[in-house]
Amino acid sequence: MFTLSEENYLKAIYHLELDTDKGVSTNAIAEKLETKASSVSDMIKKLSDKKVIIYKKYKGVTLTELGKKTAANIVRKHRLWEVFLVEKLNFSWDEVHEVAEQLEHIKSPKLIDQIDAFLGFPTHDPHGDPIPDKEGNLKTVDKSLLSTLLKNESGICIGVDDSSSEFLQFLDKKGITLGKKITILDKEEFDNSLSILIGEKKLSISNKIANNLYIKKS
Repeated sequence: MFTLSEENYLKAIYHLELDTDKGVSTNAIAEKLETKASSVSDMIKKLSDKKVIIYKKYKGVTLTELGKKTAANIVRKHRLWEVFLVEKLNFSWDEVHEVAEQLEHIKSPKLIDQIDAFLGFPTHDPHGDPIPDKEGNLKTVDKSLLSTLLKNESGICIGVDDSSSEFLQFLDKKGITLGKKITILDKEEFDNSLSILIGEKKLSISNKIANNLYIKKS
């Protein structure tokens, strides 16, 4: 069994590992969890003792197979709860993350399996992120950032990199949602801002926004 804090560390390391082929630095963990490096060092000792991580000086932290499966299970619970909140309780996609952060620590495997079945075994959460299966396997998704598309190219919006409430609320205002087709009408050389067509609506968006939208090219 793991404490709430230990689970949060495992999940943070899991997400950080997805973006690197090297060990995760203690500074990266501290930044991700907005905590002190000394607190990270203390937790690394605890997690090492529980055989869920391996720490090597100057090389960073890596999850063991047990650590990966444990962390993936936490992520699975989080994303299933998000789907449940949106589909069954009418939460909007910008409201669910904080609530799911609390619900992900529920220990009952039967409850999570029942929710998974009740929802029809969803493969993605409301933000487009893939949901790990019971064994911790995560399907890779063929996706590109909207910012990488060229003029006249198009794709289907399948996810967001920034899942903050502020960003999701901004997308709602602009009518940018998952499943919508986006076509690049023009790209400014000066700042890489984009003129796009979404549905029948023309919009101008910044490079920062385009760098936070995932697209499956069509």
